Order: sequence, then structure tokens, then C-alpha cells
Amino acid sequence: MNHLYLLIEIIVAFTLLLLAKKFFGKAGILTWIAVATIFANIFEAKNIDLFGLHLAAGHVMFGSVFLATDILSEYYGKRAAKMGVWMGLFADIALIICTQICRLYAPSMADSADPAIQRLFTMSLRITAASAVMFFISNWCDVLLFAKIREITNGRYLWLRNNVATIVCNCLENFLFYFLAFYPDFSAGQIFSMGLATCLLEVIIGICDTPFLYLARRLRHGDELEGSR
Repeated sequence: MNHLYLLIEIIVAFTLLLLAKKFFGKAGILTWIAVATIFANIFEAKNIDLFGLHLAAGHVMFGSVFLATDILSEYYGKRAAKMGVWMGLFADIALIICTQICRLYAPSMADSADPAIQRLFTMSLRITAASAVMFFISNWCDVLLFAKIREITNGRYLWLRNNVATIVCNCLENFLFYFLAFYPDFSAGQIFSMGLATCLLEVIIGICDTPFLYLARRLRHGDELEGSR
């Protein structure tokens, strides 16, 4: 059933992103980046089984951020896409700070949620820092690579720049994140295996987002300036 739920989450998340573009334009996409970043960090706490692998549940939401920055790059320009990356980093840092403050409150006698909150939002400084750093670097590189491929191909082959930028940057991010977060606690071979397993899911999500990038062209908003830089 997890495979079906994965498909449903991809369709729902990417459709919500397109609706945000349709109704709110650039502001809607930027808002989605912030929301998806927060969702992804929370969902990462849950482990699921997919394709015989143990994976975190936040990959679709993280993938939607790559789709969002590609939409910004394609239809609003590279500057807007870079703003989206900064927005995601801001949301990530805000989540970390605010959840840690929430954990400090002493619960009342009537509270029943504090144990779950403490468990969900207790963070490893090293893992959290590695996640935030690689989130920013991978999305920033995605924006630059997407724009470079568009320049080289004279604006043709949208599917090519979308898939190459998203898959390359997302997969490299996986390996570097595991290295920063877990080396030398895990060997280089173990880190490579974990990164490779996660890349399988990232490739699937990256390929699935391409039709939505084309569909975004039909869901135009008044503030859209296609091809701007």
C-alpha cells in the first residue's frame, strides 16, 4: 500500500503547488516552498518501507521544493528562484528555533501531547545542521544548473533541464548529507549504500514532476513573466 500512498502524495503535493501558482502567482509558490520545507522536516521523522528499502517519509515534500524552484526559474526568472531557496532556508531555521522553544515549556497537568512533541522535535545538532546546509546548497545548485542548461539549449528541452538539474542535485545532496551527518560513525561503504537507496526514490519523484512543470505553463497567473531573468 505504501507505493499507492507515494503516488497519491506526489499527485496531491504537486497539484497543490500548481494551484498555489494559479491562484497566487509567485507569492503562492514561495509560500508553498516554506510550507513544504516545514512539512518535509516533520515527515522525515517517520520511516517507511518502499521498494524493499527503509526510507524517510519527507522526500516527496522535499521534491516539491525542487519543482517549485524550477517553476520559478522557468516562469518568473532565476532571481525569483533564488528567493525561493532563501525562503526555504528561512522556514527551516524558523522551524528549528520555534520547536526548540516549544519544547522548553513545562506542560500542565492536563497536557497529553508533550511526550510526543519532545520525541518528535528532539534534534541532533549535527544531523539538523547537515540537513539545513545541504538543503540550501542542493536547491541553489539546482537553480544555477537549470538556468545554465536553459541558456545552452536556447530555452528548448524543458524536460531535459528539469530532470538533469533536479535529479543530479538531489542525488548528490543525499550522499553529501549522509557523509556530513554520519561519517565516521558509519563507514564510507554504508554511507554510499544509504545514499544510493535514497537516490532511487529521488529519481522517481524527479521524473514524476516533469508533467507538472509543463502543466504549470497552462495555469498562468497575472504576475507571470515567462522567460524573465
